Amino acid sequence: MAEEEWQGLSSEQARQRLAEEGPNSLPAPVRRLPQLLWRTASEPMFLLLLAAAGLYLLLGDWLEGMVLLGMVGLTIGITLFQEGKTERALQALRELSSPRALVLRDGQAQRIPGPELVRGDLLLLAEGDRVAADAVLLRASGLRVDESLLTGEAWAVSKQAAAGVPAPAAPGGDNTPYLWSGTLVLEGEGVARVSATGVRTELGKIGRSLQGIGAELSPLQRQSQRMIRLLAVGGVTVSLLVGLLYGWRSGAWMPAILAGIALSMSLLPEEFPVILTVFPAIGAWRLARAQVLTRRLPAIEALGAISVLCTDKTGTLTQNRMRVEQLYADGGFMAPPAGAPLPAGACAELARFAALASRQRASDPMEQALHALAGPARQDSPLREYPLSPALRAMTMVWDDGTPAATVAAKGAPEAIGALCRLPPADMAQLRAAADQMAAQGLRVLAVARAAAPAAQLPAAQDGFAYTWLGLVGLADPLRPEVPAAVAQCQQAGIRVLMITGDYPPTAASIARQAGLPGQGVLSGDTLDALDEAALRQALATASVCARISPMQKLRIVQALKANGEVVAMTGDGVNDAPALKAAHVGIAMGQRGTDVAREAAALVLLDDNFASIVRGIRLGRRIFANMRSAMCYVLAIHVPIAGMALLPALLGWPVLLYPMHIAFLELIIDPACSLAFENEGSDAQAMRRPPRRVGAALLAWPTVLRALLQGGVALLAAALAYAWAQAELPAATARATGFSVLVLANLVLIFSSLARRRSVLAQFTASNRLPLLVAAVALATLLLVLYLPPLAAAFQFGALGLRELGVVLACGALCLAGNEAVNRAAALVQRREAKGHHEHPQA
Repeated sequence: MAEEEWQGLSSEQARQRLAEEGPNSLPAPVRRLPQLLWRTASEPMFLLLLAAAGLYLLLGDWLEGMVLLGMVGLTIGITLFQEGKTERALQALRELSSPRALVLRDGQAQRIPGPELVRGDLLLLAEGDRVAADAVLLRASGLRVDESLLTGEAWAVSKQAAAGVPAPAAPGGDNTPYLWSGTLVLEGEGVARVSATGVRTELGKIGRSLQGIGAELSPLQRQSQRMIRLLAVGGVTVSLLVGLLYGWRSGAWMPAILAGIALSMSLLPEEFPVILTVFPAIGAWRLARAQVLTRRLPAIEALGAISVLCTDKTGTLTQNRMRVEQLYADGGFMAPPAGAPLPAGACAELARFAALASRQRASDPMEQALHALAGPARQDSPLREYPLSPALRAMTMVWDDGTPAATVAAKGAPEAIGALCRLPPADMAQLRAAADQMAAQGLRVLAVARAAAPAAQLPAAQDGFAYTWLGLVGLADPLRPEVPAAVAQCQQAGIRVLMITGDYPPTAASIARQAGLPGQGVLSGDTLDALDEAALRQALATASVCARISPMQKLRIVQALKANGEVVAMTGDGVNDAPALKAAHVGIAMGQRGTDVAREAAALVLLDDNFASIVRGIRLGRRIFANMRSAMCYVLAIHVPIAGMALLPALLGWPVLLYPMHIAFLELIIDPACSLAFENEGSDAQAMRRPPRRVGAALLAWPTVLRALLQGGVALLAAALAYAWAQAELPAATARATGFSVLVLANLVLIFSSLARRRSVLAQFTASNRLPLLVAAVALATLLLVLYLPPLAAAFQFGALGLRELGVVLACGALCLAGNEAVNRAAALVQRREAKGHHEHPQA
């Protein structure tokens, strides 16, 4: 293939083909408006509202029936808005999580979103990549692919580059040049030309779709479903009894049925599913804006409970921008001159062989730095490559120079290259001393060796060459400037940071100290292998750095930490990291340098590979959980006075206070409060100064439930006192208006007191979240309309309130506010005592 053909498409050609042929994606199922309407209108709350509206119309109360139907329409509109907001957030996440592709365009390697791939693109493939489109191989090196997605046969098939015009072949065949969209590269690397995209691929033809963000129920959603089922059964039973009681006492069965429907509605907390659907979806969208992509929504629940954060070093704590800082050859150290070539000699020879031991089209920043030091890379391909392996941390390239003896270059870990060179003890000690001196400066240290061998008789493994050690290369990878502050935030939040790296132990210890982690007592991979499970658990209880760790050892580390009772987050980017990512409570894959296998195994993907983004994600996770808890606390609290004021008149012989339209009015406040005001609440200032949430802690634990019941009880007391006074002093319609107005004020007070959490309720009125004030303003304006606009007042069976009645309503609202402030203060005191106990007796 001519060299100019390796330039790939130009950006303009790619844009034209994308416009002509469409994106490289399969059609996603579209949720139609009629389907959404049907699902929304079939919810129990709406069925009850429609039944009540039908009864009003049947009785000839056209005004009441039409007003109630209008409120049904408003409620459905709010629900559809919530659905649309959630669906848009999930669609944005699907687009972000679509497969990516590394292509050659304009002669440069570029990573692009999978949907932007077009026919004719040159696709660069490596181990762990998910093939983004159908393609024909042009160059391959040991390429083996898993095609079970198309064939159902779970074994690897070998691939070879096309010679001439290849014969047609189906998926599953060995030694063919065809690659298929959705299949997985298990070994090797290659370059392929895209032949089909989107619905024209083999995957598109058979109508299979890739797995996106799952819709599985989270543990919280399952808890909520159980709670709603119990409340629904209890609510229907109580409503039947109350309806019968009203009918028996008054003889008016239609109003009794309406009162029973109102009680059913008051006992049905239909907001719980909304909270557990909307909050995680919008929260995932917020996480994506913070550079943390959520692949599985239930992972958001675990973010706030993370107690140990296991992180890579290179590219996560550091910038992954390598430069050669120091060379060691012939017994001396040398700093490469800035902007000038190396002088001839041992260091120049060291740099040349370090570059020869690297891939010529390098994407790894370390290899790019070696080429930058040595000069332009060779344009031919190596005769043979011996790759890095967990057993031998070194790689070797063999080059054909047109002579019988091929040139052999190797680079790798100092101890690995020393073993390949079979250095005597004195020389090995010299190598280790020089490597330790470089590593103490935080440099990544590589040893380099050379050899020569007959090109026609290459050994099967790297250790078959007779190597000569040339020296050491020290590469600097600066720490990200935001990392020390992020590590300090983790420590304040009770999260232990454990750095896990394949790097040299002294280098790892130096970087750890720069990041603010204890650098003493590094746990090495060799030491880890020598420990049994009990000893490993004990060692990891205090460790902060693990060095020379292989991917399979990461899995052991995760399992040991989990056995210690920790909630573990683990970062990873390679194919072999997938088991550890799956085993961790929260697996976090790297979005920029990670493999597709790692991203698919992880629950979260770090879009910028930055440690600080993980910490921002944890803060957001705590915020999302706290907002969900506040919203559910509010929902539980507000249903106490609503249900109480639907039930008390039946028990005490008072006139009915709440009919279905009154419940619908209150729901028009509750729904936007949950989906807007609570979801938009910012992070608590102390969120990252508290220890992680306990493992398995319920969203509505008994202290939260007790607090909600107490707040609701205060509101019920205020409404009951107001209605009792009004029954004795006022006409029935005015009394109903008085009791209902107190309920509305109590509802608004509960919004602010539930949001207040650990601060004063009054402070919430000046908080940065203005949506609760907007909800309150709209609710009060609408209340005034139904009180003083005659047609609406008649529909609600209200009488106008005078100054005296308004004074009573405001006084009851003030009583509710004072009572809830007292409950909040008592709850904050209990939480402080619990937090103190948590610090003194941490979980085992």
